[in-house]
This record gives sequence, structure tokens and C-alpha cells, in this order.
Amino acid sequence: MNPGGALAIYRFEMSRWFRTLTQSLLAPVISTTLYFVVFGSAIGSRMTAIDGVSYAAFIVPGLTMLSILTESVGNASFGIHMPKWSGTIYELLSAPVAWWEATAGYVGAAATKSVLLGAIILLTARLFVAYPLAHPLMMAGFMVLTAVTFSLFGFVIGVWAEGWERLQIVPTLILTPLTFLGGSFYSISMLPQPWREVSLFNPVVYLISAFRWAFFDRADVSVAASLAATAGFMAASLILIWRIFATGYKLKP
Repeated sequence: MNPGGALAIYRFEMSRWFRTLTQSLLAPVISTTLYFVVFGSAIGSRMTAIDGVSYAAFIVPGLTMLSILTESVGNASFGIHMPKWSGTIYELLSAPVAWWEATAGYVGAAATKSVLLGAIILLTARLFVAYPLAHPLMMAGFMVLTAVTFSLFGFVIGVWAEGWERLQIVPTLILTPLTFLGGSFYSISMLPQPWREVSLFNPVVYLISAFRWAFFDRADVSVAASLAATAGFMAASLILIWRIFATGYKLKP
């Protein structure tokens, strides 16, 4: 057992993030701010309230979750793909660091970055719209749980990708569409049948629904179902990572 190894990886990843803080933090915040300006102020002022919540406030949880998902996957996949690309992954594999300690270092750093970004986005949203927070502790818990889960998923993508181009395939072609279709800008209860039932096969629906419940005490699906879906996805990602290190998949020649 070598917790110092996990801590060293964590510190290295966080220091790299702080060296590129403008690109890593400012760019996502500006992008999300534009969403608030366009959808919250310009379009939201012309839309009716959803379940008694103004549209500008309604999209706050969805936009925050969109940023957390994207940044979690991006940070974790880049973090493990960089040593693969540079060849320093062999130093990690030969070091006295267990697979779960290496995973904790990379995933912990990626999740920390995403949670910090999510908190900053929520503070930024206050400049544009006032929103309630019915369950603040649950909101923080969902934010951390989502960041960790998708950082684990991003770690798997970073190992699987054979080049920088493939690193963007899953986030661009799969994750982003699922997030936009997962209720970021609307409630799935507004959809006609059968699309409402089809949306329940989208895992992002459960994340956004639970996160929105923490704000407005309203959810499209039960909070228990959201927790179960997130825990199941986390467990699947952990099993994949364990198999990756156990077999050396894409890590060893």
C-alpha cells in the first residue's frame, strides 16, 4: 500500500491544471455564461415557467451538469493518455503503486477540477438569475458523485484511445448529444409519447433529474433510481479499470 504514490499523481495533475488555468477554467465558464445569456435572458424571458420555476433558473442545473460531465471526461482521459503518448506510463506501471492508487490519483484530480468548475459556474449563474437550493448537501453530493463517476469513465476512454483524435470521439459524438437530449434545457415530461419513454434509456437523464431535484425539489425520475443508475455506471467503470490494469490492455505492448 502506497498512498504517497496516489497523492503524488494527484498533486502533479492539479499543478498541471493550475499552469493552464486560463484554458482549463476560464474557457468553460465563458461558454456556460453565453448559454445563460442566450437561453436564460434572451429566450428564457419569452418562455413560460416549468413546474413553477422560471426557465432561466430551470436550466441552471442542466448547464452545470453539462460542464461537469464534459470536464470530468476530458480531464481524466487527458491525464492518463498523456503518459501513454509520452511513454512515461511504463514508469507508473513499474512503480510500487497499486492500480487503485493510480486510479485514485488521476480520477481524484479530474473530479476535483470538475467540482471546482461546477461551483464557479453556479456562482456565475447567480449574476444572471436567482435560483432556489432546496437540498444543498444533496446537491454537493450529487456533484461529487457525478464528477467521480464520469472521471472514471474518462479514465477508461483515455486508456482506450490510440491517438488524440480518438480521444474526442466519445465526448463529441456520444456524451454531448446524450447530455443535450437528457433534459439539460427541458423537462422530459414535456415530451410526447413515445419519446418520453425513450428518454429513460438515456443515462444522463437520471443525473440531471437528481441534480435538478436538489435545487427545486422536483424530478423527472425518482431520486433512488438516479442514485442506482449512477452507482451502477460507477461500478461498471471501476470493473473496466481493474481489468485494464490486470491485463495490461493498451498499457503494455
